Amino acid sequence: MGGEDDKSKITHARKQHLKSLMLQVAKGTLEKEAADRAAEKANYLAEHCPPLSFPHSMQELQELCKKLHSKIDVVDEERYDMEVKVQKSTNEVEDLNQKIFDLRGKFKRPPLRRVRMSADAMLRALLGSKHKVNMELRANLKQVKKEDTDKEKDLRDVGDWRKNIEEKSGMEGRKKMFETES
Repeated sequence: MGGEDDKSKITHARKQHLKSLMLQVAKGTLEKEAADRAAEKANYLAEHCPPLSFPHSMQELQELCKKLHSKIDVVDEERYDMEVKVQKSTNEVEDLNQKIFDLRGKFKRPPLRRVRMSADAMLRALLGSKHKVNMELRANLKQVKKEDTDKEKDLRDVGDWRKNIEEKSGMEGRKKMFETES
């Protein structure tokens, strides 16, 4: 398993010669297919489109027009039938694809984008422009009076803390504290 085994055993000149031979064979095949297609087209046109012979009288010309109209009608009917078949088959394919997705339980979900929108704008978009929506939540709240507790009254009555300390200093302050507690 040395390096010599990995190398190709065909020389570069031999590869180029084989490549050119393959290209010549392919070119000949393509030319033959093109000639076959041209011959097939000519045969089809000769079979389905006979050469026109223009009539000299008015009556023969009218008969030719009637024949052409009847052929056109037949071709239109065939075209319409084919269109209907194609439409039915495409609808059937779409229905089967939908059933496959339903059975798998996987649905294509579009990627969602974050949208910056205020609450007012979102409600206006949902409810329409007729509804006037106000998102001031504080406007809808009840006004509630806050009852003062005893501690808050004491704190309000105390006022400045320096005066409070001066009043409680000494024997008179302690006497007042004792009287207010009882």
